[in-house]
Amino acid sequence: MTDWVLGVIGGSGLYEIEGLNHRRTIRATSPWGPPSDDLVTGELHGVRLVFLPRHGVGHRIPPGAVNARANIDALKRAGCTDLLSVSAVGSLREDLAPGAFVVADQFIDRTVSRPATFFDDGLVAHVSMADPVCSRLSSLAATAARAAGAPTVEGGVYVAIEGPQFSTRAESELYRSWGASVIGMTAMPEARLAREAELPYASVCMVTDYDCWRAQTAHVEVAGVLAILKSNAETARSLIGRLAAALPRDRPASPIDTGLDQAVVTDPTLWPPEQVRKLAAICPRRFASPA
Repeated sequence: MTDWVLGVIGGSGLYEIEGLNHRRTIRATSPWGPPSDDLVTGELHGVRLVFLPRHGVGHRIPPGAVNARANIDALKRAGCTDLLSVSAVGSLREDLAPGAFVVADQFIDRTVSRPATFFDDGLVAHVSMADPVCSRLSSLAATAARAAGAPTVEGGVYVAIEGPQFSTRAESELYRSWGASVIGMTAMPEARLAREAELPYASVCMVTDYDCWRAQTAHVEVAGVLAILKSNAETARSLIGRLAAALPRDRPASPIDTGLDQAVVTDPTLWPPEQVRKLAAICPRRFASPA
């Protein structure tokens, strides 16, 4: 076994991981509410892996209703050291055709109604999001995607919209003018919360369609998206296996592992006990549960 515990958040089309040894299901709980589904854990190429389908098995949960706080908290409680996010996206660039994989390294957050922090109710922290993904895990994921046969672009800007509707043509053209590469509905606030939970995070984006900016292509329809999703999901499963096999046995420490050390600004004497209890799993060395 390696020192890594790889959490995988599966997006549209990726609802299970095959080939896990010592597979078991965990009914996860969280003080932030219920996570999207049970956690499935096991070993893959000597790496402990914890899988969570973001929308629930059968795709029951719309993007705006995904409880990202509960999901990240549950994965941290399960012992994850690093998180790989897999999601379906639309393309905002001509060179990113359906079937391409983009390992995003920046985000533009256009969501409006989702809880975006663990730090509220009297306990304040400000983490840096200048570089919102883990470069080490992202590079490993990109290499694994190429080995799995996916046309892969390393680096790109993901614009996260509220949904569940697709964007208008005017919005799509606006995001292109901002330099965005892909558009989706789930990476935010997920990436923010992973950083607050001191979990190195990588975002693998599976392109299913061109967003509606492209005049020579029919506007986005769910039927067309689902067809691409199926083939993308098979490639994503291969990617995950190849990534697990490529992880070094020893996991070097990451600066993200201790990202809260300089982020909490509230005087410790004023920390509300109930909030500390809720944060105990997010950062146990800082927020030991009160007796």
